[in-house]
Amino acid sequence: MRTRRVPAVLVTAAAAALTVTTVTASTAVPADAPAPARVSTPAPAAACGGYVGLTFDDGPSGNTPKLLDALRQNGLRATLFNQGQYAAASPSLVRAQVAAGMWVANHSYTHPHLTRLSQAQIDSEISRTQQAIANAGGGTPKLFRPPYGETNATVKSVAARYGLTEIIWQVDSQDWNGASTDAIVQSVARLTDGQVILMHDWPASTLAAVPRIARTLASRGLCAGMISPRSGRAVAPS
Repeated sequence: MRTRRVPAVLVTAAAAALTVTTVTASTAVPADAPAPARVSTPAPAAACGGYVGLTFDDGPSGNTPKLLDALRQNGLRATLFNQGQYAAASPSLVRAQVAAGMWVANHSYTHPHLTRLSQAQIDSEISRTQQAIANAGGGTPKLFRPPYGETNATVKSVAARYGLTEIIWQVDSQDWNGASTDAIVQSVARLTDGQVILMHDWPASTLAAVPRIARTLASRGLCAGMISPRSGRAVAPS
């Protein structure tokens, strides 16, 4: 079919008329005109049915930037139990942890078996870590995790002297023992409201699990929360 050509003058005139009509319509809306259609926006995220504590021990390390990126990209926050010796050696990584919205905590200075040490040695391990983290820009930790989860009355009393709440865990991901990514995700699936899971800063399998951890928690109506220094349980971030 052959198309009729419209004279350029008519095209110009029509465009001008359309422009005038558009401007007039946008500046003079009749009083009885229907309200403009509302622009759709994403539905708000479902309310959290509970909170769990994701914890990562033994940082900061060369793997920390990747872990922080993975956590942020998947909308997760976690408590990072840092060794004092590594915080002192890499203060920029401690600052990066804080900037990423994580909570920084005390995991001793050199990761010894504290229950085999004297009270003075325990004090040194804890106090030097408090200082190293504070000097690095991580604030003054309120939470303490003894290496290997080994504790006794002396360890608890020294930690309390520095205003620290001792945090162990309810679920061990076994990532330190070579657990696969699948196994780590399955461990997360066992968490219930208020519980804490042990993971570590350095395993590749743990890093790979982060996106699936986020999906697993979301499917169960759980959110990653902070660990309360008062109760030792995971609660809504404040």
